[in-house]
Amino acid sequence: MTLVEPLGELRYQKFLPADSAVQYLDPAGELTRSEARYAKPSDDRLIEMYRKMFLGRRFDQQATALTKQGRLAVYPSSRGQEACQIAAAMSLEPSDWLFPTYRDSMALAARGVDPVQILSMLAGDWHCGYDPVALRSAPQCTPLATQLLHAAGVAYGESRRGLNTVALALCGDGATSEGDFHEALNFAAVFKAPVVFLVQNNGFAISVPLSRQSAAPTLAHKGVGYGIGSEQVDGNDPVAMMAVMDEAARFVRSGNGPVIVEAHTYRIDAHTNADDATRYRDSAEVESWRGRDPLPRLEKYLRAHDLIDDAFVESLTAEAETEAATLRAGMNVDRPHDPLDLFRYVFAEQTPQLREQQAQLETELAAEAADTGGH
Repeated sequence: MTLVEPLGELRYQKFLPADSAVQYLDPAGELTRSEARYAKPSDDRLIEMYRKMFLGRRFDQQATALTKQGRLAVYPSSRGQEACQIAAAMSLEPSDWLFPTYRDSMALAARGVDPVQILSMLAGDWHCGYDPVALRSAPQCTPLATQLLHAAGVAYGESRRGLNTVALALCGDGATSEGDFHEALNFAAVFKAPVVFLVQNNGFAISVPLSRQSAAPTLAHKGVGYGIGSEQVDGNDPVAMMAVMDEAARFVRSGNGPVIVEAHTYRIDAHTNADDATRYRDSAEVESWRGRDPLPRLEKYLRAHDLIDDAFVESLTAEAETEAATLRAGMNVDRPHDPLDLFRYVFAEQTPQLREQQAQLETELAAEAADTGGH
């Protein structure tokens, strides 16, 4: 807790970056110290977090397998980042908005989005596969940092309408090197938009290490320059992640303006299935991070406090396998596609160029149908 004095008037500022990342559990699942600034989540909440992380990892494994089977064009695994994504999703109310990146499929699943719909875009379907408005979850964003501006705009617009809505925008460390990142933070700061920016710092922007991106002490400190709440947290500590994200959501919902949270984490797998991570990081580094895996870390804590047992984990395993089977079945269904959808949903009123291109495609499709007898 820190007292600062802007313009001669004392005020309480909760979110200033800690000297070291906020942490509750060490890699062995033992409580390290009490973090007075952030309330420790309830046992029930931590059990539910473990459940969602467990299901999220099985979903991630199944999606990776579907890529190898040719059912997905590409898949960016988030194994090792479960605590970040689940804490983000669980910190939101149903009326809040989530703005994910291409790597945040677990967060969407924890938000309640159908896993088959989540993967539809990566399977080649048009649009994002789910209804963003109904689910209050924006499409997964591949261009770096562009969703941060969208989050700031939505949050500001909702506040102008008198709604108590929080927007939570996810990004990686690479996104902090983009101009959109700085524009979003500046806009949100000036207009006190209720946004939580969660930076999942997994050490690399594809192959570029953080040391080649920023000279700041931490990415969380970037928020200080914009005058917004800032914090850094051990992203592989589920208890710390939940504690900080819950408080960040409460903080911005109370009218204190935006917050940036940097989560120190690591992606165990390659950037995507098309990436060869051995070209820019060594196996010893990966193995050291395996020892900080958030899933067994939380499981050890819950077991040590008699909050879960073998029977609970067995039932959860069965639930995860059932969901994986449902996902496989859903992704193995060939969905019909109408090529003319490429032109129907671009503009409310088609441009002359689009009408010309559509007519050309219609002619080609008609010719093809005539050649094949309509089959």
